Amino acid sequence: MKVFAGLDELVAAEGVQLGPTEWLEVSQDRVNLFADATDDHQWIHIDPARAAEGPFGGTIAHGLLTLSLLPHFTHQLYRVENVAMAINYGYNKVRFITPVPVGAKLRARAEIAEVKQLDGAVQATMTVTVEVDGSDKPAAVAESIVRFIG
Repeated sequence: MKVFAGLDELVAAEGVQLGPTEWLEVSQDRVNLFADATDDHQWIHIDPARAAEGPFGGTIAHGLLTLSLLPHFTHQLYRVENVAMAINYGYNKVRFITPVPVGAKLRARAEIAEVKQLDGAVQATMTVTVEVDGSDKPAAVAESIVRFIG
């Protein structure tokens, strides 16, 4: 984990590579809980018997579940100290490149793509890549925007 002592260190870190994180297994239970939380009960996510006959040979995680794991991963990638708070400001671009089979392991890497100084804050754009163990292609790539208030 990279620790930035404050906003000045973060501003100077544009282009820095972070990671990788620890691996996280995506269980069927996690997928089912996400389906319940979002009311997205599509069979490719929650019906292992039907999904076994489908295009992926088994159940897969929701793309938005993969995206929702970014806070878990980014907390392993970096920390900015001496700030009042950090706020998820949104995403510029998100792509779900490779399906995530239930039982797969994910981890993330990131690049600090851009850092802007604002009045009393710093806004950082992180390009986060979520990798699938054993896959040549990532599960997802997202440009995450975080505002750090001094």
